[in-house]
Amino acid sequence: MKSLSIFVSDFLKNKGHHVFLSLLIAKICGFLGSLFIIRILPESEFGTISIVASIFFIFVSFSGFGSHQSLLRYGSIIQSDSEKKVFANHLLRQGFIHQLIISAVFLLISIFYINRYEDILFIFLLFTVRLIGFYFLNHIQAELRVFGNNRAFAQVNNFVNVFGVILLLLLSYFFGLVGYLFAVAFTPFLSLIWYKKEDFLKVIGGINFTKKEIWSFGLHAAGTALLSDALFSADVLLLSFLMKETAVASYKVGLLIPFNITFLASTFMQSDYTVLAKNSRNKFFLKNYIANYYRLFIPISIVIFVVGFVFKTEVLSFFFSAKYSGSQMIFVIFLATFSFNMLLRNLYGNLLSAVGMMKMNTAVSFLNLILLLMFSFFFVKRFGIEGMAISLCLSMLTGGFLLLFSFYLYWKDLK
Repeated sequence: MKSLSIFVSDFLKNKGHHVFLSLLIAKICGFLGSLFIIRILPESEFGTISIVASIFFIFVSFSGFGSHQSLLRYGSIIQSDSEKKVFANHLLRQGFIHQLIISAVFLLISIFYINRYEDILFIFLLFTVRLIGFYFLNHIQAELRVFGNNRAFAQVNNFVNVFGVILLLLLSYFFGLVGYLFAVAFTPFLSLIWYKKEDFLKVIGGINFTKKEIWSFGLHAAGTALLSDALFSADVLLLSFLMKETAVASYKVGLLIPFNITFLASTFMQSDYTVLAKNSRNKFFLKNYIANYYRLFIPISIVIFVVGFVFKTEVLSFFFSAKYSGSQMIFVIFLATFSFNMLLRNLYGNLLSAVGMMKMNTAVSFLNLILLLMFSFFFVKRFGIEGMAISLCLSMLTGGFLLLFSFYLYWKDLK
């Protein structure tokens, strides 16, 4: 218990709680926004938005070809503030060019849906604007964390998310779907209040890392995030082709709360990311970190699952309407899945990233996606939307154990 106390104390000393609380607020705002939209929009419109949003989350993971991921990883290692600034500005300019290419490809995806869903081109267009806004938001957040300014990071995150959800609620209430779309497109650009014109100017100085090393890590980080989000989007996309919009909506409702419980583990790990990167070769530190992480999150995972299972009917009735009562089985499956996810995928995926082993993360994420497609081919035909939930569960658990084994091999070779 003493080591756990020190673990939490160090977390607070590093001002990780600023990052943690701001990411928690972001999750709450995102959940409230989704909850409000589920209640205010017809099932068909919500189903259509879910399809576009699923594709969006795949592309946002590839933001700038992983430029902000490279900034966070290598910027944490750089000691000099002036060198960090040169590095950050270089990645901002190069990443923006890449982002324009990504955004154009995202918009082109809409041609596959134009004849199937009403107004989907307009929805894709505004989500494209949101995609560019997220590039600036991601870069600004990463740069602030690299410079150790966790308080400013929290301010950016809180302002964008709190003001954004208020804007979403107001515009959606008065203008429906159109108001919602303009709100989500505009929100990430609020981060530009922290933008400085000189950030786009070239700062004189060299970069300590080779371009190949930087962009290799960035592309693998982006690829991992892309595949990871594809895992959480492919299920919805497959259902969109196999079943009606109402089935997609019911599945999404059963997934929404369990998916968001992992914010506890993911935000905790993100808060400690720069510390983990600096100690990536410290065998004792990594072992001690994992032990204390489990002391904290095993009890949390058990409590979440037990409470959610016992009160599943009340939870779904309270947050959603009676028309989604059929989502109870999906809710329970995902509750168990994401409880285990906090103990495996969240922990070891972030550790592998922090120590620079993004290639392994990418390989496991790709395998997860293949497994999802294979499992869904068998289970969806037999069990419908519950079969898709089972498929995602099996894919994620397999990936989690593979990440654990991969990190163990890295840790074992440390001296």
